[in-house]
Amino acid sequence: MVLLVDVSGSMAPYADALLRFAHAAVRAGRTEVFTIGTRLTRVTRELSHRDPDLAMAAVAAAVPDWRGGTRLGELVREFLNRWGQRGMARGAIVVLLSDGWERGDPDLLGQQMRRLHALAHQVVWANPRKARPGYAPLAAGMAAALPSVDAFVEGHSLAALERLAAVVRGAAAPEAGVARVRGADRA
Repeated sequence: MVLLVDVSGSMAPYADALLRFAHAAVRAGRTEVFTIGTRLTRVTRELSHRDPDLAMAAVAAAVPDWRGGTRLGELVREFLNRWGQRGMARGAIVVLLSDGWERGDPDLLGQQMRRLHALAHQVVWANPRKARPGYAPLAAGMAAALPSVDAFVEGHSLAALERLAAVVRGAAAPEAGVARVRGADRA
């Protein structure tokens, strides 16, 4: 599994909980974690500390772009060019934890999400704003990415992260009948 965790300013209220979720995933095994904002930073090693507080401190020291902007399209492209095409994304469950707000070109994000979708077993997007009453995926980045997302879930609370973990477990178990269904659970 690969987790891409948005640490931009708009995600500040959620970043700590999402990184603690990532810490648990790394400790459970075979998970790679990157932060995304204005830069792509691999933080798997930092999250491998047994103590969650030490892991969070190590991530804080390693990530230079906390609470900055978001360049999702550029960073998904960087991930794919540096790690994804070489094998990290091939056949993997890739989870993006982001509100989908994009400072860059949303068309670039759409293109890169299509590339990611072609490589990955399943692409899951957890958006904390999805839980808000009346939410619609209207942010340009989110709208551009959504056609290449297999599961679009909430990511705003512990219960939502538990549901995300269940979605990922289901995606990892083909015998459970998980199929790639385009357009399912989008709004």
